Amino acid sequence: MPLLILIADDDPGIRLAVKDYLELSGYSVVTAKNGQEALSLLETYHPHLLVSDIKMPRTDGYELVAQVRQRPEFRLLPVVFLTEKSTTHERIRGYQAGCDVYLPKPFEMEELGAVIRNLLERSQIMESEWRYKNRQLQEKQAELKKSQPPPPLPELPTLNPPPELTAREKQVLELLAQGLSNVEIGQQLHLSPRTVEKYVSSLLRKTETNNRAELVRFALEHHLVD
Repeated sequence: MPLLILIADDDPGIRLAVKDYLELSGYSVVTAKNGQEALSLLETYHPHLLVSDIKMPRTDGYELVAQVRQRPEFRLLPVVFLTEKSTTHERIRGYQAGCDVYLPKPFEMEELGAVIRNLLERSQIMESEWRYKNRQLQEKQAELKKSQPPPPLPELPTLNPPPELTAREKQVLELLAQGLSNVEIGQQLHLSPRTVEKYVSSLLRKTETNNRAELVRFALEHHLVD
């Protein structure tokens, strides 16, 4: 795919002549008749190089390049000034604005072509090196990520095992689950109500429950009773 060059000049004759020459040299070209239009085309096409006049309506070349250099994506864009302003002061101002090469009018097309080839070759080398370094960085980051141990799994809550009950406690618990009172349990197991109460207290302590209803629910949830 040919490299794209943007030409900004309010002189239609120069725009056409430079456009034809560059297209014959194998480049793609878009043109703008002032700096404001050039800014819009920059956003749309992202050209590889800008050729600009300085004296233009709406936005001149100095302001155009100053705005271009303020945008990170265009800070390294090669810029060539073609202008009738050829004093030392004006050339210095052009370089301070951010141009790479300052060609006074009238100029030779062959010189412009040589300047553009040189700037584009250097720009493409810099871009290739940046992409290579960026790819190396991404590969190193990927390798580092692979070498890092996976994050530890969250600890699952520890489930307390069901309490160990004696045979008599199990008998009392079974009868409690059936809804029997201490007296009725004592009659079934041939125990005094006071002894039954001691077993109930022991069951409440082992299951960490507060009353008989909680005790029965605990026993059902932990399959301590049928």
